[in-house]
Order: sequence, then C-alpha cells, then structure tokens
Amino acid sequence: MIAADHTLVASLTLIAVNVGTPSELLDDRTGKSTLTGIVKQRVPPPTVQVDSLNIEGDRQADLRNHGGVDKAVYCYSHDHLPAWRDEIGYPDDSDAPFGENLSIRGAAEDDIHIGDRWQWGEVVLEVAQPRWPCFKLGLLSGLHDLPARLINNERSGWYFRVLEQGSASAADASLTLINRIDGAPTVRAAFQAARGLLPPDHAHRIATMPELAAAWRHTITTRYGNPPT
Repeated sequence: MIAADHTLVASLTLIAVNVGTPSELLDDRTGKSTLTGIVKQRVPPPTVQVDSLNIEGDRQADLRNHGGVDKAVYCYSHDHLPAWRDEIGYPDDSDAPFGENLSIRGAAEDDIHIGDRWQWGEVVLEVAQPRWPCFKLGLLSGLHDLPARLINNERSGWYFRVLEQGSASAADASLTLINRIDGAPTVRAAFQAARGLLPPDHAHRIATMPELAAAWRHTITTRYGNPPT
C-alpha cells in the first residue's frame, strides 16, 4: 500500500512517448560512426503497445549494455530542462533530448523510489534502476562532456521494467502511482550508492533490495565490497 505522505508524488504528466531503431551517429572528434538506438522520435497518438522488452518501435543497438527487462523503458523528467538550458544551452526543441522513451513532468529523482509501480493505461511499470549515461549521450547532444555533467548533477532519469504488458496512451496521459515499498530508496540515493557517495551501511541496504536491477546491485557491491557478516 502507498503510505500517506503530503510530499508524495502520485501522478506523472506524460509529455511524449519516444521510440527509435538503431542508426549511425558521427563523432565529430574522430570522424567515426557509432550504431546506437539513442535517437528517438515522438510517437503519434492515440496509443502505443508495450511488451516486456520495449515500447513498440523501439530497439537497442548494443544489447550487452542496453535494453533487457530491467531497462525496458527509460523515463526522463523535463522539469530538468530549464536548468540544462541555463547551464549549457542544451537541449533545443528536438524530441527526446536525453534519449528517453517517456518524457514526463511532475517529479525528479528525489521523488521516485526503486520498486515504485506506476499504471499507464493497461501497462504496469516498476522502477528498476537509475540511468548511468554513456558516451552516446555526448554524440546525440554534440556536447561530449554531457555524460560527466549528468553524473555530477545526478539528473539521471530512471529505467522501468514492464510488469504488465498492453496498450497505453501516447499523448495527453499520466502515470499513476499504485504501489510504493516502505523504506525504498529514491532513485537519487541508488545513483549516489553507485557513485560511492553514501555511508557503507546505507549503500549495502540499497544493494540488498530485490527490486533494484541486479546489474546496479552488482555495481554497488563492487564499489563497497560485500557487507560485513
């Protein structure tokens, strides 16, 4: 059950659903091209189909590091965009400036918790982990220090796994919180644990949470070592 909390964000405003198939991005420093699925365009209304691995029309190029059940749908808060524009002049008005599948408003990493379940039409999504950016975000934006900036300011966004597949609205919709685990860490706290910024006992508690993606738990335990017995 969702505990009563006057600060609880129980609804996310969906701005856009974005998908893309792998395409080449040129690195202007080296002249080399990289195949990536980070380039995404807005899905026209009214609805979109969502399965356990992807939103219909979305694919990843590097399945070793991207995609999979714990990274099926990437969500990014456009509440961050004014700060990005003030700081570095990015983004412009292009679709999905951070390669996100769901562009939302109404919450950020301090408001969203690992294991949160959200209803989106017929679809039920569960927060699995933050996003750790790779160099391809620099290629998309043309700002090669953007991944490092995102890590430092912790505007990571988060990945959903899909618990229930189905049809969902592609526009003029919202995501509704249907369950939160008592004491679950925020997305920001999970991100800070991976950065090594938390006290070890706190980080170890986060790493034991089964709803946190296994790869993210491994990152934390690799950084901190195994908890004392």
